[in-house]
Amino acid sequence: MDNRDKLYIDGRWVTPSGSKTTDVISASTEEVIGRVPKGDANDVNTAVAAARRAFETWSLTPAAERAAFLKKIQDGMKARMDDFARTIAGEVGMPLKFASMIQTGSPIATFGYYSKLLATFEFEEKVGHSMVVREPIGVVAAITPWNYPLHQIAAKVAAALAAGCTVVLKPSDVAPLNAFLLADVIHDAGLPAGVFNLVTGPGLVVGEAMVSHPDVDMVSFTGSTGAGRRISELAAVNIKRVALELGGKSAAVVLDDADLAAAVRGTVNSCFLNSGQTCTAHTRLLVPESRYDEAAKIAVEAAKKLTLGDPFVETSRLGPVISAAQRESVTGYIRKGIEEGAELLCGGPDAPADLPKGYYVQPTIFGRVKPGSTIEQEEIFGPVLSIITYKDEDDAVRIANNSIFGLSGAVWAGTDERAIAVARRLRTGQVDINGGQYNIQAPFGGYKQSGNGRELGKYGLEDFLEFKAMQFKPEPKPV
Repeated sequence: MDNRDKLYIDGRWVTPSGSKTTDVISASTEEVIGRVPKGDANDVNTAVAAARRAFETWSLTPAAERAAFLKKIQDGMKARMDDFARTIAGEVGMPLKFASMIQTGSPIATFGYYSKLLATFEFEEKVGHSMVVREPIGVVAAITPWNYPLHQIAAKVAAALAAGCTVVLKPSDVAPLNAFLLADVIHDAGLPAGVFNLVTGPGLVVGEAMVSHPDVDMVSFTGSTGAGRRISELAAVNIKRVALELGGKSAAVVLDDADLAAAVRGTVNSCFLNSGQTCTAHTRLLVPESRYDEAAKIAVEAAKKLTLGDPFVETSRLGPVISAAQRESVTGYIRKGIEEGAELLCGGPDAPADLPKGYYVQPTIFGRVKPGSTIEQEEIFGPVLSIITYKDEDDAVRIANNSIFGLSGAVWAGTDERAIAVARRLRTGQVDINGGQYNIQAPFGGYKQSGNGRELGKYGLEDFLEFKAMQFKPEPKPV
């Protein structure tokens, strides 16, 4: 049990204004594994005031000093890597070996990346008779999800601190314990008081208080499209900047000259990573009509190799989904797919017989899914893959782009050149070419209702900066 009874505000652990708490439930055992405070608007006010005070000094702190603090935080996270990995495996349910590599390794790398970037990033430049400077936007409200909790925190917090902003963080109530571990590390690193603050509590209370607060200059949010729409509405009152990373329904387009086995296996692995609870998951597999039977067979074989089980057992490749509510939502979509006539190739809505405890969902693949059907259009956020056939390249691009989302995708082809040509036609923020891997130096974000703004790389740093132009009187031209 990791019981936390205080919030981290103004450089110290403080008693929240109320006494209510939230239980943290293990996705794999359905047992309480921790408890965190249920903050309120009073706690938000205190945290924002601390961040506002700290901004005056932190924004003027030299980049080299900010970089040194980020490096200390990275080192502290490395020292507690096992604690982070085990905590996230318990909260989220991702198998421990993957939680260590992905859920923990990636955010540690992110803090290190921004520490190094500050040595070369140009905060000012001369443009004609103007000096153009990039300055921190101010106090940032960072609101993060549960599926990759520490990764999403790092993408926002590390970049914002590097930019010279101060932060008030609200992690997901479903997976908040890792954020408290990070606050411990930040405190030990000696970050000045008020630069980083942590307030937990319901989104409708704490989140809305943060977004609506007049002293918050920017909101950076990752979560559902519906919540992102609400945040945009609240933030519009104060005309504050909003960066949103929302849903996805990404398509993997397999062209007729691609290595079909590699493409299908790669798509299955992408779709089912973290039990399908990945916003960039390639959940739509588009294959030529003539190669459907072969693709379906390869997909089922690949899915059957993904052992479902306890995240703390070495052989497990897939864990549970995050909660009972999420399990019900995912199995509801599976039932809907069956009702709408899709071909159920493997899996299904029934709970795995050998896993009576935990929020487990069978890896499920549907074949011959109709474009425009529910499971082809809506984000399921669970281990469910839809295989869709297409007639020709133009038809494939049309199907892939026929979505309200545009976060990620993939193209598999006989050559990178052909894949790139198709990738340029996809209306999406990221495209993996023939199995290309995730890159924390590249911009992350989407088109359409997948959000706005970009995280990671130098682009993520720029999202937390304002431009200021200072004009000088031009020297008189010689007669």
